[in-house]
Amino acid sequence: MTLTVIIPTFNEADNIGQLVRDLQHYGGNHLADILVVDGGSTDQTVDRAREAGAQIVVSPMAGRAAQMNYGASLTKGEVLYFVHADVQIHPDFVSDITKAIAEGNDAGCYRFRFASAHPLLRLNSYGTRFPGLMSRGGDQTLFITRTLFDQLGGFRERYVVMEDFDIIVRIREVAQFCIIPKDVIVSARKYEANSWLRVQVANLTAFSLFFMNVAPTHIARTYKRMLNHR
Repeated sequence: MTLTVIIPTFNEADNIGQLVRDLQHYGGNHLADILVVDGGSTDQTVDRAREAGAQIVVSPMAGRAAQMNYGASLTKGEVLYFVHADVQIHPDFVSDITKAIAEGNDAGCYRFRFASAHPLLRLNSYGTRFPGLMSRGGDQTLFITRTLFDQLGGFRERYVVMEDFDIIVRIREVAQFCIIPKDVIVSARKYEANSWLRVQVANLTAFSLFFMNVAPTHIARTYKRMLNHR
């Protein structure tokens, strides 16, 4: 099994170098590629990713869905592993993904915990043990076989937000999706820039609009208005 890691980035200079180094350290010779797909960063993201040893491409279209699809089109890995730049991966990711696929899962993710001791964020993290769609998200990382990714047509690029939830819905319609019972560590910066309640209300609003099939561009505008962003 060959595993390709695809990281969509936009102004992630503070995080990308360490992530690439961790992937190299824990993935070693099992990784076919570590591909950083940039969406037009204006900071040092590209330089730091290159210095850390990643392959760099600039996507012709900005947006996570478009960037991840572009990265997938340039690689030959049998399994694609999509990772956000501000995530701390689990050291066992290669063996965990290999085992999950051997057990018949064509796609899956990890649980997560936040890089924060905030007690309410522990509650959020606990929810990722359960299979419901509202407990998922791109921060949990996503692995998927190349065969299934191609069958689904990749991420739907009209989803400028919620692209991870959309693809998980479609995966579950045709294949087995697993939650690896270990944690990746995700950034709490959204909560640090806003209150816990404010983020929860914004998330619930975005989910409600998603389930009502509201246009993704409207969801994105609404979500952005509701939160301060770092």
